Amino acid sequence: MTGGRKLALVIDLDACVGCHACTVACKGWHALSPATTLGDRDSHGAAPEGAFLTRVHCYEIENETGPAQILSFPRVCQHCEDPPCVPVCPTGASHLRLDGVVAIDDARCLGCGLCAWACPYGARELDPVAGVMRKCTLCLDLPQDPSRPEDDSAPACVRACPTGARHVGDLGDPHSPLSRLVAERGGFALLPELGTRPAGRYLPPRPKDAAPAVPPLSPIAPGQGVRAWIDRLAGRR
Repeated sequence: MTGGRKLALVIDLDACVGCHACTVACKGWHALSPATTLGDRDSHGAAPEGAFLTRVHCYEIENETGPAQILSFPRVCQHCEDPPCVPVCPTGASHLRLDGVVAIDDARCLGCGLCAWACPYGARELDPVAGVMRKCTLCLDLPQDPSRPEDDSAPACVRACPTGARHVGDLGDPHSPLSRLVAERGGFALLPELGTRPAGRYLPPRPKDAAPAVPPLSPIAPGQGVRAWIDRLAGRR
């Protein structure tokens, strides 16, 4: 990387509710380009297959002093500074870009799956239709969405999150808003002991008696229905 720039995705575990909006948005955004569509096979059959670049896992955590808690944990590429998926690629299709994003050159990918075996985060998947490996690129390799403002470069998953649990920015700049957020909340890297130097960070859940991550919504008048709640979540009105 040059200039110390390190694009990264930061996920707030205190705000994530496991709604899978990020998964759906990622799938739809990639469908805008035929070259990056995430293929599906037998979607509604007995043995469905499909490629997803962000998945959300839910875990039940036992609590000795109260009821069990549910933790929603999104899994996505960590865009490592020393990615183990890159050196094992026999064709050089997997590579690390100058902006810190780990990417795949479809034209050189054999779909052998060696990179998926090497990735400790389970962030790579085989597209069952195209026969090549897929992974998160922070939406930097896709055509510009005409509905997106020119100054909005956030990935689809960040824009779709109804609770603001996802953030993207430059962690290479210690004074950037994202770096300050990580420092204030004690953000942590996933499996740093593996030596991959992951760029991504997770913000830990707050104590139960702490202020909520997202300000409470203002009351909805009777009769406005679910649509009004969705609008409030999206715009925080």
